[in-house]
Amino acid sequence: MVYVLCAMLLCVGIFGLISQKNVIKIIISISIMENAVNLFLVVIGYRRDGIAPIITERIHESVQFAEKAVDPLPQAMVLTSIVIGLGVMALMVTMALRIYHVYGTYDITEILKSRKKAE
Repeated sequence: MVYVLCAMLLCVGIFGLISQKNVIKIIISISIMENAVNLFLVVIGYRRDGIAPIITERIHESVQFAEKAVDPLPQAMVLTSIVIGLGVMALMVTMALRIYHVYGTYDITEILKSRKKAE
């Protein structure tokens, strides 16, 4: 069920990316897609009644540790993805502001019309 929700969230982001003509809305759509992928990675690492993958003396002796421990790799990947996404988001917002200062609008069709007139 959660996988379906991740797929739906990704589809919402893709639809927004394809259908919108406003640069800010496109940036928001990319952010939604990024969050969908992060959620998917977290769901992959989920285990019902899982325990933290920290080995202590008591847990080390337990044979069931490997069966109950949560996989930490997806969590680490999501943390890395969040940091990279923040940098990409800052770059996109900076580029959008620069586009607005040069063309005076966030609408892609108006920007393309302005560029054709300039040529």
